[in-house]
Amino acid sequence: MNINEIITAVAVLSVLSIIIGVVLSLAEKIFHIDVNELEEKVREVLPGSNCGGCGYAGCDSLAKAIASGEADVSACPVGRKPVAEKIAEIMGKELGDVQKKTAYVKCDGSNEKRTIDYNYVGAASCDMAAMLPGTSPYACKYGCLGYGSCAKVCDQDAIKIIDNKAVIDEELCIACGKCTKVCPHNLIEIVPADAKLRVQCASNSKGKAVREACTAGCIACGLCAKNCPVGAIVVENNIAKIDYNKCTHCGACVEKCPRKIIKLYD
Repeated sequence: MNINEIITAVAVLSVLSIIIGVVLSLAEKIFHIDVNELEEKVREVLPGSNCGGCGYAGCDSLAKAIASGEADVSACPVGRKPVAEKIAEIMGKELGDVQKKTAYVKCDGSNEKRTIDYNYVGAASCDMAAMLPGTSPYACKYGCLGYGSCAKVCDQDAIKIIDNKAVIDEELCIACGKCTKVCPHNLIEIVPADAKLRVQCASNSKGKAVREACTAGCIACGLCAKNCPVGAIVVENNIAKIDYNKCTHCGACVEKCPRKIIKLYD
């Protein structure tokens, strides 16, 4: 290779380097994403469980929502007050009362209370049992199936299956919401831990059909709603529902419920 060829090669490489540099510079400007420092700091504080209990797809989404002001600094149910305090400091906000939440099972249909429709033979899975005729081997087609799908996904070991019904240990529950997503009957709900009055039934049946299926079923009589002094209870789709923002925990509904399915939690 003579000197002219060497010079030509060097010149070509120099031109290519300049072109590549220009292209990369333009690409950086076109595809540049501004980094939100607040978002990054919030994300570092979040526990990283990506449970979705906050209502967002995961911790990244929640961090973005908090940094933009869309979500509250105490929105993470897993981190609770310690995480909320750190996020409030990052965001420069005052931290109000952080309300502890818990999961609870809207069913009190233990074995001695409910009627068996047929004997289920199959995998110990709520999903599998719910796929069979009627969605349940019990006469009540809305209640807890008792095969423990919720307990299997609980990282805190806060759910036990007792007498073929899921029971929540509220001291261990962190309200992550994983159990609510796997229950095929949508029986598990996240509520304020200080919501001491809870309806333990989710049946949409009425009257005779409920009585024949379970002794712990709501018959939609409406006595709880009629006797609530603050209008915190309504009956919708044949089931009593409590508005926790209105409820004063007076206990009138507990006394008036003929089926004793409104429970007072200590």
